[in-house]
Amino acid sequence: MLQLYFYPMACSLAPRIALMEAGLEARYHLVHLWTKKVLEDDSDFWAISPKGAVPVLVLENGDKLTENPAVLQYIADLKPELGLAPPPGDPDRYRLQEWLSFIATEIHKAFLFPTFWYKDDAAKANARERIGQNVAFAAAHLSDREYLVGDRFTVADGYLAWSLLLLGRGGVDIAGWPSLTGYLARMRERERVKAAIEHEMQLWKTMKA
Repeated sequence: MLQLYFYPMACSLAPRIALMEAGLEARYHLVHLWTKKVLEDDSDFWAISPKGAVPVLVLENGDKLTENPAVLQYIADLKPELGLAPPPGDPDRYRLQEWLSFIATEIHKAFLFPTFWYKDDAAKANARERIGQNVAFAAAHLSDREYLVGDRFTVADGYLAWSLLLLGRGGVDIAGWPSLTGYLARMRERERVKAAIEHEMQLWKTMKA
């Protein structure tokens, strides 16, 4: 069985969404990112991931995969018939990679990571200076389409949906981009996306209590 190491409402929500959309069973291990402990047995998360970051997907053969673009692509390819990623040889396969990379580098790591992790106000301010342009790019792309790639939900949509959920907590109100508010609403109407978000929100509230 696949195993996913996660922290609630962190970027590991995107692989949870992908796993649920694919109908794949997995064992989920809750990690405390500040103490670097796996909560079920108080084991050292550094021993699982030398990067000290989620997500970590443990494959059925015991190999470990990290970084959302790789993890999401792997999950999608386990159920190719569902179209969570375009098939090899399809030009949209590269559009998927393009969007996964853009979300990871220009929204996730360029803005959300420093905003939530850095204590340096200058670093946060620098991240905020760039995010509007990047968000506007995604908004323009979605102004006349329902999904990021092609005409169906892909793993990139789960990743962007997580990003948009977190932008508000980072000080960016997406209400200024109607195409994004509509897009996020559509994503949250998907049964399995909704279930994944609600589950992790409850876990997050419990950990914060």
